[in-house]
Amino acid sequence: MCGIAGIFGIGDKVKSHMLTSQMCDLIKHRGPDAHGIWQNETVTLGHRRLSIIDTSEAGNQPFFSDDKKLAIVFNGEIYNYLELKKELEASYTFKTGSDTEVMLAAYRKWGIDFVQKFFGMFGFALWDDDLNKLFIVRDRLGIKPIYYFESNGAILFASEIRPLLATGLTERKINRSALEDYLRYQTVHAPATIIDGIKMLMPGHIMELDSDGIQIKKFWSLYENASKESAHHDAPTVKKNVHDLLQSSVDIRMRADVPFGAFLSGGIDSSAVVGLMSRTSQHRVKTFAVTFHEKQFDESPYSAMIAKKFNTEHTEIKLHANDFMKLVPEALHAMDHPSGDGPNTFVVSKVTREQGVKMALSGLGGDEVFAGYDVFKRMKDLEAKQWMNIAPRFLRTAAGKMLQFMKPSVSSEKIAMSLSTSRMNFENLYPITRQLFSEDQIESLLKNDGDSINIVRLITKEVAATEFEILSKVSMAEMSTYMQNVLLRDTDQMSMAHALEVRVPFLDHRLVEYVLGVSDNIKFPHTAKQLLTESLGELIPREVIDRPKMGFTFPWAVWMKNELKALCEDNLKTLENVSELNYDEVQKLWNRFLAGDERITWSRMWPLVALGHWVKQHDVH
Repeated sequence: MCGIAGIFGIGDKVKSHMLTSQMCDLIKHRGPDAHGIWQNETVTLGHRRLSIIDTSEAGNQPFFSDDKKLAIVFNGEIYNYLELKKELEASYTFKTGSDTEVMLAAYRKWGIDFVQKFFGMFGFALWDDDLNKLFIVRDRLGIKPIYYFESNGAILFASEIRPLLATGLTERKINRSALEDYLRYQTVHAPATIIDGIKMLMPGHIMELDSDGIQIKKFWSLYENASKESAHHDAPTVKKNVHDLLQSSVDIRMRADVPFGAFLSGGIDSSAVVGLMSRTSQHRVKTFAVTFHEKQFDESPYSAMIAKKFNTEHTEIKLHANDFMKLVPEALHAMDHPSGDGPNTFVVSKVTREQGVKMALSGLGGDEVFAGYDVFKRMKDLEAKQWMNIAPRFLRTAAGKMLQFMKPSVSSEKIAMSLSTSRMNFENLYPITRQLFSEDQIESLLKNDGDSINIVRLITKEVAATEFEILSKVSMAEMSTYMQNVLLRDTDQMSMAHALEVRVPFLDHRLVEYVLGVSDNIKFPHTAKQLLTESLGELIPREVIDRPKMGFTFPWAVWMKNELKALCEDNLKTLENVSELNYDEVQKLWNRFLAGDERITWSRMWPLVALGHWVKQHDVH
C-alpha cells in the first residue's frame, strides 16, 4: 500500500519534476518507508512506499523492467502474485520478491489485459516506452482511488485530491452539481469529485494516454461479470463454494512480510475473517478491538469471546467516549475529500497502527455481499406488495403529507417521499433509502436551481434493468453507491493517514461475482447474513449471530450541542463563503437541530460540518 502521483504531457521536465515531487511530499503519510521519482520527455512518475511485501530496497518504486522500457508506480497489493510468478518464471528472471515485479513480467507476457489475471486492490500507472503510452488502472471494486485532472493537454494524477490542488494548476472551485450530490447523499459519486475539474477514475477501468489523446476503457463490471452459473446451484453447493471462496480470499490476504492482524468488533463479518485466518495461519492471529468504558458502546464481550475461541493474540484498546470525541478534529483534518462519515475508521486505524501493525484485515463488504442491511429485506418485501400501487398517486401523496404532519421525523419524511413516487418499486424507492436531505431541503440550501442528475437514481435505473433477482440488485446498488463512494473512500483516506494498510476479504472479486448470481431463495437473510453463517458451519457462535447490531453508536447529538458545539459552528460559518449555498438556510437547520427538532438529526448536520471544515482547510471557493 502506497501513494502515487504523476504527470503526463506537460512538456517542461523541470516543472513536471518539481510538481510531482511536491505532490509526493503531500502524500508521504501514505508511504513513509521510501520515495522516488522518474521521468522522461513525456511522463513523470512519483511514488511513496509503505513496504508490506519484500521490504528491501529492491522493491522501491518507480520500478523498472530489465531493459528500462517499462516503468510502474503502484498502490495496492496483488494477492495472487506468487501463483502468477510461478506461471511466468519460464519467460522472466525475477530479481526481487515483490508483487510489483510480477506485474511488469505479466504485462510483458499478456499486455494490458494482464489486469484480468490479478486478485487484489490496485491503482497504478505503467509507462510503455515501445508504445509511448501511459496506462492508469483502478481495481475492479474501487478499493484504491485514483484522482486526475486535465490542464492544457496534460494529465495530472494522484492517490489523493490534496496534491492535485497543491499544484496550483486546477482552480479550487466547488463543482455545483457535485455539491447537490453531496447534500443528497453525504458524498460525491465517482467519476465526479467536489472540485470542479478533478475526477476519479471509475473502478474496473483503464485510462490510456498517448499522442492521440485519452481513452478510458472498462475491463470489469458488477453487471457483466456476475456469475451466471451460481443461480443454478443448489443450497449445499452454494454454501460449499462460498466457504471455499472466502477461505481462499482470506488466505491470500495474509501474505505479508510485516506484522499484521485483523480488526475484531465481535460482529459476524470480523468474526468470520478472524476464524478463517486462524484455520490456516501458522502463528496466532493478532486481533485488535477498540473497546469503551461506557457499556452502551462497548462490544468487548463479543470480541473477547471470538478471541478466546480462536486463541488469538488479542489487544483491547480501551477508550472513553470522550477520548474518541477528542480525536474528531484530527479525523476532520485527515479527510482528503469531504464525507459525512470517517471518524470511526480514523480512530480504529490510529490505535491499531500505534500497536506496531502495518496491515490489518477488515470485515468491510460483508453487509453488501450477504444482504446484511435492512434495505435488503425491505426491497424484497416491496417486490411482493406491488398491490400498493393500485392506490392513485395523489392519494398516496396526501397520506404521506398527513403522516409528516402527525408524526414529524426523518422516517416519516422518507415514507412520504416513497408514497409520492410515480410507482413504488425498487427503481424509485432505493434512491430514497440513503438520501440525507429531502429534495425540498436541497432546493432551499442551494441558491440557484441546478440541472444535476440524481446519480443514485441513474445507477438504480441501470441496475433495475438487469435480469438479476432483487437481493442481487440491492447488492449492486449498495456496492456502486454507498460502499464505493463512502465506505471504501473513507477507509482508504482514514487508514492511510496512519500508514496502515487495510485489506477486505469480502471484496475478492471471485466471491462477489459468485454470490451476486445466487438465487434469492438461498440468499435471503431469515437470520443475520444467513448464507454466510451457514456456509461457515460452526465457525461463528450463535451468540454473535443473534446479537443486536451495534456499530459506533456514540452520542453525537449530545457532543455537537455541547463539547463539539464551537467546532461545529466554526466550520458551518465557513459555508457562508460558498456562493452556491444559502447560508441562512444552513443556520436555520443548525438552530432547529439545537432546538431538538427530530427532523434535523445530527447525521444531517455533521456532513455540513465536515464540508465546512474541508472548504476552510483547502481554501476552496
